[in-house]
Amino acid sequence: MVSIEELISLKGKRSLITGAASGIGRAMAERFAEAGSDLILIDIQDEKLHQVRSELNRYGVKIKIFKVDLSRKPQIDRLWIKIKNNLPDILVNNAGIYPFREFVDIDEKHYQKVMDINLNSVFWMCQNMIKLRGKAGGTIVNVGSIEALLPFKKDLAHYSSSKAGVIALTRALANEHGRKKYKINVLLPGGIITEGTKGAAKLIFKFKKGLLDSALKFKGRISLGRLGEPDEVAKMALVMASDLSSYMSGAIVAVDGGFLSA
Repeated sequence: MVSIEELISLKGKRSLITGAASGIGRAMAERFAEAGSDLILIDIQDEKLHQVRSELNRYGVKIKIFKVDLSRKPQIDRLWIKIKNNLPDILVNNAGIYPFREFVDIDEKHYQKVMDINLNSVFWMCQNMIKLRGKAGGTIVNVGSIEALLPFKKDLAHYSSSKAGVIALTRALANEHGRKKYKINVLLPGGIITEGTKGAAKLIFKFKKGLLDSALKFKGRISLGRLGEPDEVAKMALVMASDLSSYMSGAIVAVDGGFLSA
């Protein structure tokens, strides 16, 4: 029987994590480094990426960082050309944006940017991973949202739609490529305290006071009675990336404090 230490270990593996400069992505990078994985960290925030790399050097793993605008497919393709000789064994598509805007006020440019980052980039990242790794297989963890299953917050119809697409894409790829040794699952965070959610909260208080009631109702629905921390999502991502989840593919895993079951 394989020990727990061996099952959770990512030693000898290379993991690519998008949106790694802060929040959930930053927490994932730390947990994966702690588990022994070499890292390829992607974000548009170059300065913060350098800071993360500096902080994670203490784990003694190899860390490469790349500034990439995931809303632009050519930049995604160039990234994979750069790393084609050192392909990741594990891909975590974590990057995403959630700009509040009323449905009737959403224009094509706004909608397209949300879809490009939240859904289309996941599509192109997965395509490059599977195309380049071929029969070698690999592990993919896509990050969706509970809003894809139960839209709750107002003014996020575009966001919910993009994350619903991530779920559909994940399950389609798991079905199509499972026999080619690909393990592909989707992780659904709930209310998590990050720099992004703190910024959104400030906007609610300053400009969207009508959303305050919705925010309070959201928190009241959480069975555990509190918002989550980025590391609580990162720990589950590590389980999904490791051999602890060796017989799990096409699964939808919520880390939401019980929100969906309330």
